[in-house]
Amino acid sequence: MDFDAAREKMVLEQLVDRGIKNQEVIRAFLKVPRHLFVEQALRERAYGDYPLPIGLNQTISQPYMVALMCELLELKGNEKVLEIGTGSGYETAILAELAERVFSIERLDFLTQNALTVLDKLKYNNVVTKVTDGTYGWREESPFDGIVVTAASPQIPKRLLDQLAVKRHLVIPIGEAFSQTLFKITKAEKGFDTKSITGCVFVKLIGKYGWENEN
Repeated sequence: MDFDAAREKMVLEQLVDRGIKNQEVIRAFLKVPRHLFVEQALRERAYGDYPLPIGLNQTISQPYMVALMCELLELKGNEKVLEIGTGSGYETAILAELAERVFSIERLDFLTQNALTVLDKLKYNNVVTKVTDGTYGWREESPFDGIVVTAASPQIPKRLLDQLAVKRHLVIPIGEAFSQTLFKITKAEKGFDTKSITGCVFVKLIGKYGWENEN
């Protein structure tokens, strides 16, 4: 399979044709080899318009949703970003193309190790990972110039809002177990501006300030 051609087709049909305009986001998607972030048996499906399983009931998100979330962060290239939910490491790699430093938290060690294997192979040296409950955030490295949550929470974790820099954005899916809304929350000098973006479906954000169990 010609993965380069498949990646270009994905970017044109799934991202550009759907309204993704940020040129740096588009460039990152053209560069990062998505097929390396899924298991060998699924690689020919890696550029399809859907999520794929990555083990332990987790998924690599639909390409368009990853692009939308990254575009909503409005990154310029010199930021420090927090990602909650390393997962396959694919969105981590995209963020590493868009920001100066990426701090990524995953609660499942198996996924973290798999992601790091690929990220190291691709020489993303501006990524730091940690295995822990992501709903607490990463206080000692805060404030962050952007926070993206790749799993759905029943409410916005206050810890993450506290760790967001002023005038920066938190992108997170909020809602029920099988139906959510993607929100962009901008921190003001006083309070927050919350904008509803689109409907979505993500796996649960498991943790103290998310879902407390997977059932």
